[in-house]
Amino acid sequence: MDLLVATMPVPGHVAPLLPIARALTERGHRVRWCTGRVFAGQVTAAGAEFVAMDPSIDHCGRNVNELFPERNRLKGVAKLRYDMRAVFLDPIPAQIADLRRLLADRPSDLVLHDTAYVGAALLEQLGGPWAVSVGVTPLMLPAPEIPPFGPGLRYRPGPLGKLRNAVLGRLLNDVVFKPVFEHRDKLLEDFGMPAGERGLSSVSPHLHLQNGVAQLEHPREQLPPQVKFVGALVDRAPATELPPWWEEVLRAGSPVVHVTQGTVADMALNQLVLPAIRALADQDVTVVASTGAHDVGPLPPNAFAAPFLPYADLLPLTSVMITNGGFGGVQLALAQGVPLVVAGMTEDKPEVAARVERSGAGLNLRTSTPSVKALRSAVRTVLDNSSYRTHAVRLAAEYRKHDAGTLSADHVEHLAHVNA
Repeated sequence: MDLLVATMPVPGHVAPLLPIARALTERGHRVRWCTGRVFAGQVTAAGAEFVAMDPSIDHCGRNVNELFPERNRLKGVAKLRYDMRAVFLDPIPAQIADLRRLLADRPSDLVLHDTAYVGAALLEQLGGPWAVSVGVTPLMLPAPEIPPFGPGLRYRPGPLGKLRNAVLGRLLNDVVFKPVFEHRDKLLEDFGMPAGERGLSSVSPHLHLQNGVAQLEHPREQLPPQVKFVGALVDRAPATELPPWWEEVLRAGSPVVHVTQGTVADMALNQLVLPAIRALADQDVTVVASTGAHDVGPLPPNAFAAPFLPYADLLPLTSVMITNGGFGGVQLALAQGVPLVVAGMTEDKPEVAARVERSGAGLNLRTSTPSVKALRSAVRTVLDNSSYRTHAVRLAAEYRKHDAGTLSADHVEHLAHVNA
């Protein structure tokens, strides 16, 4: 096959497709990948041919807060509306132009894209090749029994839950996100396309490869046949040197608590990392924090920090992981049976936290800036109540049943055969 991959130039959107590209290229398929320039090395290491996206939509490795400083003044729904327009909708014309240029140079059998790269889905409607979507967030597929995507509502079963979902869904679509859908429809009009349906889903009608396992998702009465849960879409971990303090962690003998703010929100470590370190300074635990390129200053005796950590070595030792809810990090933790404390309210993080909470594998603090007291209490609750670990271990058993890259490649090959 000749395949074209297209992803948003964001780590959390590129990384999940690396094991798919690697598995496909190892089977002899030709894969081109259009994304941001800073990911060229990762793309070629996976065996794919790197193609630079239009510079006007390339983030060039910059944090979204740096790239879109206006969003720093916004909170809650206003920030989500801004992100939907500026980050995900406005790049669509350039995305379509990129794909048309590449396909004119060399036709492809299928286009694989992360669900935020909407241009690929629209190009199919404009006569392009079939698109395969890859879910890099919780499943964005509406259903009467599922809370509307965005605010991270708790799952509520039964008729009352469906009634609540219907009412709130109508409110979100017709009021809260109405300006976003009007903006999207204007973009569609420019391409001669009719207005789209209300909703946030960009799931392919042919094949959708969903990162994770079904047991982490809210229960659905019926899953569309094209949706395939493939397990943890996590690429082979690059070799990371053990930090110089690693032996001290091994000798400490106390439960290890890992804290991270991921790759988007790591500019403000005072939101989660620093409060967690303070919260646990007097506890009988060992705190291991990932800090990116930022200095956290003096640490209490039971805390250790490094810019990046060797997760393959760290997670098997970890008793609790404190996270802002990045979907990739949550997959890594649950695949190792590590229970979670989630504190994140931006992007898709409320939805990630809601699913962790419903699964029983962790706590949802429902804030991006938890207090020291709340963090200390949450960690103690997870450590002292074995049910969180039990649920996380059960999820890990489900993850072990899935070889995500291999399974994804199988599904793609099957679709290509059907489409031939």
